[in-house]
Amino acid sequence: MSTPETSRFVRLRVELVLEIDDEEAVTGAALNRIADDEGIPDEERAHAESAVTEDTAEALAQLVDPFALLGEVPGVELLQASWSGEEIDYDPDSPEWDLDEDDDDEPYDDEDGAGRAG
Repeated sequence: MSTPETSRFVRLRVELVLEIDDEEAVTGAALNRIADDEGIPDEERAHAESAVTEDTAEALAQLVDPFALLGEVPGVELLQASWSGEEIDYDPDSPEWDLDEDDDDEPYDDEDGAGRAG
């Protein structure tokens, strides 16, 4: 087995559904994170504080840090990340929320079209 001479770029998609049972705790943690970040300009800080105060999903998104999540993974450098939060209607019994539904629709093929065993 040879090591490729070029980097391999991977897009990792993660979807999480969270239940927030203490909105004040989430909002407070987000406000603390904003206050502790010395790199935020005052105008941006005021906008961020307003956003997390008005919307708990925004507060949660403020607390998510993909760079911290993957910072300790050996051999990986996170080049770009984007994420957002939104309030949703969630019914765990609905087939719409079956996390495996995409797995049946898309085969796992590598670059030459050969499937991989899973």
